[in-house]
Amino acid sequence: MPEREKKNEREGKGGGGEEGGGVTLLSHVAGHSAMRQQQNYRISYQNLGMIIQQEEMASTEGGLRIQGDENLQSMLVGTVMRKIKSRTWKKQRYFKLQDDFMTIWYKSKKAGKAHSTFSMRDVEVVREGHQSEVLLSIADEFPANRCFTVVFHGRRGNLDLVAESAEEAQSWIKGMRKLIENLENMGEREKLDQWIGDWFQKADKNNDGRMNFKEVRDLLRMMNVDMNEHHAHRLFTMADKSQTGALEGDEFVLFYKMLTQREDILKIFQEYSSDGQKLSQSDIEDFLRKEQLEDVDIQHHAQELIRYYEPSDTAKQLKAMTFDGFLMYLGSAEGSIFSPKCRGIFQDMSQPLCHYFISSSHNTYLMEDQLRGQSSVEGYIRALNRGCRCVEVDCWDGANGEPIVYHGHTFTSKILFKDVVNAVGKYAFKISEYPVILSIENHCSVDQQRVMAQHLKHILGDKLLTGMLDGRAPVGLPSPEELKGKILLKAKKNGGLEETLNGTVEDSLTGEVSDEDEAAEIDEDILHRESIRRRVKRSKQRLSKELSDCVVYCKSVHFRSFKHARIHSKFYEVASFTESKARKHLREAGAEFVHHNARQLTRVYPTGFRTDSSNFNPQEMWNAGCQIVALNFQTAGEGMDLNDGLFSQNGRCGYVLKPAFMRDTNDRFDPELPQKRDDYQPIVLTIQVISGQQLPKVNIKEDSIVDPLVRVEIHGVLMDQAKQETRHIENNGFNPLWNDTLRFTIHSPELALVRFVVEDYDKTSKNDFVGQFTLPLSCMQKGYRHIHLLSRDGTRISPSSLFVHVRITDLE
Repeated sequence: MPEREKKNEREGKGGGGEEGGGVTLLSHVAGHSAMRQQQNYRISYQNLGMIIQQEEMASTEGGLRIQGDENLQSMLVGTVMRKIKSRTWKKQRYFKLQDDFMTIWYKSKKAGKAHSTFSMRDVEVVREGHQSEVLLSIADEFPANRCFTVVFHGRRGNLDLVAESAEEAQSWIKGMRKLIENLENMGEREKLDQWIGDWFQKADKNNDGRMNFKEVRDLLRMMNVDMNEHHAHRLFTMADKSQTGALEGDEFVLFYKMLTQREDILKIFQEYSSDGQKLSQSDIEDFLRKEQLEDVDIQHHAQELIRYYEPSDTAKQLKAMTFDGFLMYLGSAEGSIFSPKCRGIFQDMSQPLCHYFISSSHNTYLMEDQLRGQSSVEGYIRALNRGCRCVEVDCWDGANGEPIVYHGHTFTSKILFKDVVNAVGKYAFKISEYPVILSIENHCSVDQQRVMAQHLKHILGDKLLTGMLDGRAPVGLPSPEELKGKILLKAKKNGGLEETLNGTVEDSLTGEVSDEDEAAEIDEDILHRESIRRRVKRSKQRLSKELSDCVVYCKSVHFRSFKHARIHSKFYEVASFTESKARKHLREAGAEFVHHNARQLTRVYPTGFRTDSSNFNPQEMWNAGCQIVALNFQTAGEGMDLNDGLFSQNGRCGYVLKPAFMRDTNDRFDPELPQKRDDYQPIVLTIQVISGQQLPKVNIKEDSIVDPLVRVEIHGVLMDQAKQETRHIENNGFNPLWNDTLRFTIHSPELALVRFVVEDYDKTSKNDFVGQFTLPLSCMQKGYRHIHLLSRDGTRISPSSLFVHVRITDLE
């Protein structure tokens, strides 16, 4: 089944999908001159009758589908459950599903205590049983069949609950999963109606389900709308079909949709429409050819667009598309800036492991900073669920012979090594079937190293790779395809693969156990800064044969020089660098670094000075072909935006094939001098930032409205690093109109990422972050496209979007 059909099965007629959202409406920019408003409103009012008709015919099928569910009915009544934070913090709370079938309300049993709520839209998954550290810690007190964990999107903490009975637990688990499923299957119109309904509830202070014009005006300001009062009142009167002077729920939805007509898209529609009323198949073909720059089977594609996105059966029979259908297409996954062709796995996965960028995490066990932060197996679960394929495990001797994981010589909390291995074994392949690398920083005694080996073999079983795939000494690294479903250990190893095959490895050798001792790295950095020339003493320990034998294709080695590596290193050897050392190598021998990474794996991790768990810019390391660029996944910001952007392609499987010129050992690509490439062809990227839709409010003050600007950033080789901004629009976060054009010359387009950032302009202080979206230039669609914005945490801010026009041409 084609991807579009699968999406339509999930989302209902009219397309949509992961990227399609919140743009099935017509919008109008408020704040123009009175004359300009009158001209636009004349066009708008002609369409209002049609909008009203459509709303009257809108299906309530989704609501009926969930309202009859027994578990949801039980949740509506409510129940008392224990909220668990630790072995000692267990408090009873009354939980209840609200009538909107979207909000969970809970409060203390004690009278007078404030209540709390959360939206099911914020819930990622519900885990059943003892599937969190907190619930595992009370496993002896409460049975698994009464326990469950609510996991939220982004970096928000989990909610661990214990029901009074197994039946009640099942009722909530099944009910919440039903609500999550319903959200996932919701069509785009339903999603937007739900979003509007959420706002209505916030503004309906007395809970009577009605709002007068003053309340509506106050709500509009909360929603970032600052508009002409006469126009708003005229729309209010038209929506007040009951003529009561107040809008009820459905009437407010209608008011909102009349308020938000998309004049920017109407202009494009009328430009290509032969009769000003609809797009014929020929009109659509013209649009696809001239604007979207499509050149393959356009006739068939035009027919497909009518079939999938046109809501009117009459228009379908005429082989035409109405304005609503055109909006549905531009708001769908097909109309988004991210090409649907890049969503699934589309790259060759049969090349050696070193030919891929690999999504990688640093200090995976940490949930916060590196000095006093909490260590948790949840860090591993979250990283793996984001497609991470290389996680780090810092191992130290623990009590009772059990190795522990924490950030050594700090006040971070400690977790058991075996709990980490259990979590990795359970979650390694839920999101991606391609191999996971466990990067071990080993500070354990030989005895506890043996315990580590036992846990790895016993818990992971066949998933742990303990021998070469074909039993013979290979000449290069295997591919992700060959290693599907396998977990690899990256650590020190006695001898090499050759000795392992010959059976000549001794029982134990003395040597540096850990390839990256961050305390030693900090000492080295400090000494370097103080220009002191003396060697830092690193910990030397014995290495257990049992743990050594678990290492196959990722033997950690100390790096001496590129020349030494070229002559002596083996393909299965992995060097690790701090970001500062990697930067130095890149600056002094960029081409050598790229060549080295065409033959073997390299890991780069943040310097130990980043005690706040901040991230460096990973792009400069990818420019050198470094595969395992380890970031603090727990820290939001530009670094993780770029990481999420690069790995958003290829099925989000955690592996992205490097450009051909970085894989060929005969090539000599220098990221500092991209113009010296044999096939050098720079391009010009032109982006017209047209408009924004429903941008989130960032200032909690009620009378504050966003003054948005858009910054477009190019991240790539040094010559390509650039950023440009639109002007800011005052007091309009609802439907700002820019029509500003930004141009960039890009010398290595294969390595470039494009980051769109929306900020709230402030002339007296730093701008506030509103939203962002990052994607590879190679995955960018041309023409008129929507960009569906993400929060700082990388989660979708529905229905916020930007509307842009993209052109990519060769530099003449």
